Amino acid sequence: MNEVKCPSCSKVFSIDEAGFADILKQVRNHEFEQELNDRLKLAQKEKEDAIQLAKERTKSDLRTEFVKLQKDLSELKAAKDTETTRLQAKVDAAETEKKLALAEALRGLEKERDGLASKLESKDTERQLIETSLKTEYEIKIKSKDEEIALYKDMKAKLSTKMIGETLELHCETEFNKLRATAFPRAYFEKDNDASSGTKGDYIYREEDDADNEIVSIMFEMKNEGDETATKKRNEDFLAKLDADRNKKDCEYAVLVTLLESDNELYNTGIVDVSHRYSKMYVIRPQFFIPMITLLRNAALNSMKYKSQLAAMRTQNIDITDFEENIDKFKQGFSTNYERAGRKFDQAIDGIDKTIKQLEKTKAALLSSERNLRLANDKAQDLTIKKLTRGNSTMKAKFDDLKSPSK
Repeated sequence: MNEVKCPSCSKVFSIDEAGFADILKQVRNHEFEQELNDRLKLAQKEKEDAIQLAKERTKSDLRTEFVKLQKDLSELKAAKDTETTRLQAKVDAAETEKKLALAEALRGLEKERDGLASKLESKDTERQLIETSLKTEYEIKIKSKDEEIALYKDMKAKLSTKMIGETLELHCETEFNKLRATAFPRAYFEKDNDASSGTKGDYIYREEDDADNEIVSIMFEMKNEGDETATKKRNEDFLAKLDADRNKKDCEYAVLVTLLESDNELYNTGIVDVSHRYSKMYVIRPQFFIPMITLLRNAALNSMKYKSQLAAMRTQNIDITDFEENIDKFKQGFSTNYERAGRKFDQAIDGIDKTIKQLEKTKAALLSSERNLRLANDKAQDLTIKKLTRGNSTMKAKFDDLKSPSK
């Protein structure tokens, strides 16, 4: 047992070791907590003091750095002012030099401008003279080409179509009468007015020799159709009637003179033999009217000559086998010559067509050249010194300086 005196009432009391240890523990814990709190407060105070000290030191350092920065800034400002003064002096000197160079350049440009203006005026006068000359020349050439085209077109029209204001029948009759007295003095060529058999053709051609022997006879049918005709006819529509009229009027040949089917290449190439359908029948364009009569007439004349000789030889009991072979050879030769003549005539027509097309192309080219010349004239009229210097920044700046009031 241990005796313990109360510090408050001074009473002494006994306590065992367990109680003493418990009291001692309580005292120690209280002292520890008191000491811990004291130390915490001390640490907090030290922390606050340290923070305050750090703030003071930081403020001092910032003040020092601020002063240093102000000093550096003053130095930089002074250096900048010095450099600015130096650069301004250089700028002023460069500006003065630029003004002098610009003035010199402007004097050169003004001189060049005056020269260009003079040249442009001279070129404009020269261009006007050339344009007048070329225009006159083009007009003469175009007029000449127009006359040539008109001439060839008229030539083709006379070869391939009826004359203006004439019917096809009148055209063919006129063409025949032009040559009747010289080429066909013994020929009969008149309209077929005999309709006793029910139908009639348009014209009949007959020719006899001095002994009144018939040389050749041809039944002609003329067919024309205007471009405005709504229902177009075909040449084949008239072949059967023509053959019937030929037989009724006892003609050896039948010929259809036609302007129908103007786009049909078969009838545009020359004389068309349709004997595979109707015996001794041909279809021709008006330009082959006289050549067709001439071919059939000449063939008949040669045939009459050989027939007369053949009859004489037969009366004399002469073997005519070789002579008949010669006749066959003549027929073949005549057919060959006839085909060649047709091809030559077609080539002539093609040549005229090509010439007309070429002349029209030449006219178009001349007109195109005139348009290009007019465009070139417009461009020359629109030409200015400003456009000549477009895209050149140096020249643009110089001209801008010229326009500036301060310059």
